[in-house]
Amino acid sequence: MLLIGITPDWDREKGKVTVNRDYMDAVSRAGAVPVLLPLTGDVFAWEEIVSRVDGLLFSGGGDIDPRMYGEEKLPCCGEVSPERDWMEMDLLRLALDRDVPVLAVCRGLQVMNCALGGTLYQDIAAQCAGMVRHPREDVPREAAHDVLLPEGRLLRRVLGVEALAVNSRHHQGIKALGQGLLPCAIAPDGLIEGIEMPGKRFALGVQWHPESMCEKHPEQQAIFNAFTEACNE
Repeated sequence: MLLIGITPDWDREKGKVTVNRDYMDAVSRAGAVPVLLPLTGDVFAWEEIVSRVDGLLFSGGGDIDPRMYGEEKLPCCGEVSPERDWMEMDLLRLALDRDVPVLAVCRGLQVMNCALGGTLYQDIAAQCAGMVRHPREDVPREAAHDVLLPEGRLLRRVLGVEALAVNSRHHQGIKALGQGLLPCAIAPDGLIEGIEMPGKRFALGVQWHPESMCEKHPEQQAIFNAFTEACNE
């Protein structure tokens, strides 16, 4: 069976790496075996991971250290984990270089963007407040707003719809788009909530949490299904 490596969240206080079970369940429903990856600074381990898995899922979590995209940390930025930042960004670049399929969720989308030279709003409300409220923690598993899916992009082809209802659990977002990336989902206030890299088997990032909506919303599970299908090609 297909093996999908899932990047872990890091709880420094407890010394634990964890992952939300929703990711595991979504990957399992898509017919693959989810594998929780270690958090390590060993470059050789990163190489080994990329060579052994069929796909990589970059999970959600805390904020990225603004130094990773050339900015000073503002008070509005949350807790950061440089250890996780370094591992995920190098792991993502390795995966793209070797054309290993990638699905990046929430923080994962931000990692993908920053790894390719993009930048982030450290806090949307403080730096670019618009008509859409981000985040909406009151509805973590239900739709908070729609995103528009531009024609001709991967997500539009996968789902076959012009717009998608999504949840919203992020206070940061894309400011400047990374090199080689295209927007594939856009919120009503203009914030980019989906990115893809053309020319790869599958390289998709989404700002919302489809794994938390999969059970009630088949179109969200379809994202994971398309990801594992690409891993099998």
